[in-house]
Amino acid sequence: KRQGLYRFSLLEDYLVNKRKEIDEWNAKLAERGQDPVNTRRVTNLGTFRAYVERYLRAHPGVHQNMTLMVRQLSPTAMACRWRSTASPNTVAWTQYEAIQSDIFDHLLAILPEFGLRVFQHPSGGDMRDMA
Repeated sequence: KRQGLYRFSLLEDYLVNKRKEIDEWNAKLAERGQDPVNTRRVTNLGTFRAYVERYLRAHPGVHQNMTLMVRQLSPTAMACRWRSTASPNTVAWTQYEAIQSDIFDHLLAILPEFGLRVFQHPSGGDMRDMA
């Protein structure tokens, strides 16, 4: 699955640099680096976070001269949470909402490509469907 992430042009440099950084780190561990518990790895969550930041930096509707960051929040029992901070490049309400919606539509649609999925608490309708 990770090899497939090289298909994303936005991630090309990130993956090459991250792989080099991790290989150098793991090489310093010598013999202990052979045990997976001691090594660093590229993760789907970290790679998704990098993708989101690069996607926002490339998006024509995002103001590039304002704060832009993507970070992980403390995990909960239900989810690994993250927050993105970016500003659309307009204050016209309908355009602002359209840009924001376009970004979230894309990120939700692309999530499975990273081996990740959205979690929602089941509703009463979900429970009825399971019966």
